[in-house]
Amino acid sequence: MENTSPQARIAELTNLIDRYNYEYYMNDRSLVSDYEFDELLSELIGLERAYPDLAMPNSPTRRVGGEVNKTFNQVAHRFPMLSLGNTYSIEEIEEFEARTRRLLDGVPFTYTCELKYDGVAIGLTYRHGQLVQAVTRGNGAVGDDITANAVTIKTVPLRLTGSYPDDFEVRGEVVYPFEPFNEMNRQREAEGDEPFANPRNAASGSLKLQDSAECARRKLMFCAYFVMGPDEAITQLPPTHSGRLEAARQMGFKVLPYTAECRNITEIKAYIDHWDRERWNLPFGIDGIVIKVNQVPLWDRLGLTAKSPRWAIAYKFKAERVSTPLVSVSYQVGRTGVVTPVANLQPVHLGGTTVRRATLNNADFIEKTDIRNGDWLLIEKGGEIIPKVVGVDPDHRLPDAMPVQYADTCPECGTALVKADGEAGRYCPNADHCPPQIVGRLEHFASRKAMNLESLGPERLELLYLSGLVANVADLYDLTPAKLIGLGVDSSASIQEKGAAAIMAALDASRQVPFERVLFALGIRFVGEVGAKKLARYFGNIDALLAATPLELAMVEDVGEVTAAAVSDYFAKPEHIAIVNRLRAAGLQMSVVSQQVSSALEGKTFVVSGVFDGFSRDEIKAHIEQHGGRVSGSLSSKTTYLVAGDKMGPEKRKKAEKLGIPIISEAEYLALCSQTE
Repeated sequence: MENTSPQARIAELTNLIDRYNYEYYMNDRSLVSDYEFDELLSELIGLERAYPDLAMPNSPTRRVGGEVNKTFNQVAHRFPMLSLGNTYSIEEIEEFEARTRRLLDGVPFTYTCELKYDGVAIGLTYRHGQLVQAVTRGNGAVGDDITANAVTIKTVPLRLTGSYPDDFEVRGEVVYPFEPFNEMNRQREAEGDEPFANPRNAASGSLKLQDSAECARRKLMFCAYFVMGPDEAITQLPPTHSGRLEAARQMGFKVLPYTAECRNITEIKAYIDHWDRERWNLPFGIDGIVIKVNQVPLWDRLGLTAKSPRWAIAYKFKAERVSTPLVSVSYQVGRTGVVTPVANLQPVHLGGTTVRRATLNNADFIEKTDIRNGDWLLIEKGGEIIPKVVGVDPDHRLPDAMPVQYADTCPECGTALVKADGEAGRYCPNADHCPPQIVGRLEHFASRKAMNLESLGPERLELLYLSGLVANVADLYDLTPAKLIGLGVDSSASIQEKGAAAIMAALDASRQVPFERVLFALGIRFVGEVGAKKLARYFGNIDALLAATPLELAMVEDVGEVTAAAVSDYFAKPEHIAIVNRLRAAGLQMSVVSQQVSSALEGKTFVVSGVFDGFSRDEIKAHIEQHGGRVSGSLSSKTTYLVAGDKMGPEKRKKAEKLGIPIISEAEYLALCSQTE
């Protein structure tokens, strides 16, 4: 290797990594260990940094992401991305099949039946075997260019193999498989973020992320289902849809092996029935079946309607619903003390899994749904992964059934529950001595948006609590390698020297976290990221905040009386003051380090909307504050300027014009910042 030129080594590594990626993501085969693969990829990244001109087009290093998009350009589709006609009715599928036979008038043909992926449709354009563009469906005529994010998806080929047209498009669906989706949700909850509602919405949001490196971490999957292009460019492709899918597979696309060729309505129904039962055993979501005439030359003869082709139709599955007895109601305690009722059910099979529990949300939900002891509950599982209670089965209501009585004490510590005005839930106020709240507060403190203690995940924090080493956040800074090494259930899962060093390094790095994030990390009820920032900047340091009265706290913009009372109550407890003082002694930041560079915008309030060339949304907001201005999330008579970027919402413009608020561009804003006082 010492005599190999950088150019030759880059080409060798590129081809090798492409091969390993293909085998792993297309054929589920690992040819090398993860460690060996990472070493090869790191070597290629290093060589490309040293010799950027030698990097090959569509290098596998693009899979890592890192490109930042401040805007997504609109692209007109060469071929409209039409939606398929949808139906939940087998009778309508029968009508489609009969109509197709009538229109083709004796011409022999077959159908392809495919899974209808529950994801996001995109089109990939290839020229000379290289990926050149990825575009979302959009409105069918125009979509967003999301190429920088699409290249991070391992099942999107960057370079094609075998025989392929010189200029063509492959369409398919980006799905979020259940395993990485659940993994991402667990991570988000540990970091204090809201979990994603379902894989489809999460996939859609991931493709529109500005940071492609974050998209790469989502582990999305692209499944091809359509090959198209100019007639003269795709003459070499087979004349059937199923043949073209097989050709796409040979080119390197992920074409899942669930497509079937059907000759008549009987076989179509059998295919639908099979996947209505088996869909829950798939590692990703589907919401129906797509039926297409297989012979591509017949598509023109069948034609199109205004919205969809006549040669294809989609059958959508109905959400599965079952009825099962309510055995009991138990209660779970969250990080903030909110107590959530959970229905313990007689086990029932639903959507490929056995359901034993389902959330009942809160006391208002139980009352509104009129859930009584001994009821049979209706459980549904549609596009969501988590089953939900949608009602009561009236056919099984007992004549003397009594309403479920909500718990009045905490199931973990026995403290009387509290219901705050205007809140649907009840919570345990014993925040400092209720075990789930203690562990939850530790997880919040360590989360990315708070202290960012990456080496302290939920499992390790729970281990530290159960071992008696950590009972509050200040105890974390008393940890030493000697206390950590060997801690664990058994030797194979215990913290070793390397893990202990990583924990200590993370704790040391957290001493540089700004005061506003330290304040957020304390987990004070009702104090979110924005509230912590406003309080930190208003009072400047922890001592001024500790001395503030509820009235003074409520004077802070966007804080309000409820949050002010929560902050005042928190700092009124001696044990909380002790924690703050210990964190201060440990070296955490307890005052705001001023980042203001001028007072050019002093006294002015800005609302920011749209996409900007020189800033991300967060960057321009920070820039306003650095020049003494104030940022608001909504327009009002107190707003001085609306800073408008591309794609600003029309409603926001109308409201600004109605209120007489000046609308300025990014350039006009920068000119305003440069004005001398």
